[in-house]
Amino acid sequence: MVTGGGLILPFVAVTLLWFVSTGLVAMIHHRMRASFARALMIASGCGVIGLALIYWTHDSRTSLGAYASFLGGLLIWSWHEISFLTGAVAGSHRDPCPADARGWDRFALAAAALLHHEIALAMTAGLLLSLAAVTANPTGAWCFALLLIFRLSAKLNIFWGVPSLSDELMPLHLAYLKSYFGPKRLRPMLPVSIAMIVALGVWFGWSALAAPTPHLAVQASLLCCLCLLGALEHLFLAIRFRDSVLWGWALEPAVSPSTTISRERD
Repeated sequence: MVTGGGLILPFVAVTLLWFVSTGLVAMIHHRMRASFARALMIASGCGVIGLALIYWTHDSRTSLGAYASFLGGLLIWSWHEISFLTGAVAGSHRDPCPADARGWDRFALAAAALLHHEIALAMTAGLLLSLAAVTANPTGAWCFALLLIFRLSAKLNIFWGVPSLSDELMPLHLAYLKSYFGPKRLRPMLPVSIAMIVALGVWFGWSALAAPTPHLAVQASLLCCLCLLGALEHLFLAIRFRDSVLWGWALEPAVSPSTTISRERD
């Protein structure tokens, strides 16, 4: 049994990694718009480092191994994020949604707009989870799988419609995706999604407290905090809070949230 005090460090580490990694992804994209090739090279380097971390720690049963594997999963995720934001891996359909598209037709077009990116994520998750099944330290694979689940949930909720959405981080060449956003209203699926993610986080938290070894406690704590941050990002879709303000430091002044807000006021 691990005490609650021993689980504070994993929560602090995940929160900092979430905040810094999201900001760095935004910074690499927004400040390298004239050189997407360089941004992709940096992202590829992060991906390779992430794969190396997961490989080197696959048999580790130490707390440090859990941290390193988690960081590896996050770096691989960042690789995919930058490849999507640069437009290198998006979808086969890159036009705005037709005004008369409804129901299944609208869903099919929206899926086609993200198809290649989703396939790449699913293939990576499948590879990591298949490797995790025969290793002693699957932390990085579970990190990536959870991020994929949260991303799919967020995309579906945005497609159906959410009350609040910050889209300042979305680049101009992907602006056509906004035409697939649903109406700004609260749908039942959003509260259900938040509740399910919180429940998963509670389960990981309980597993951390009941873990027989420090390695398993750190592993479960990292995943618990990741779930709570995933629930927080979903909550931002339900309340009037522009979460992009948190990463204004990573954006150029011309596209920072504070600039956008001041322009709206003018």
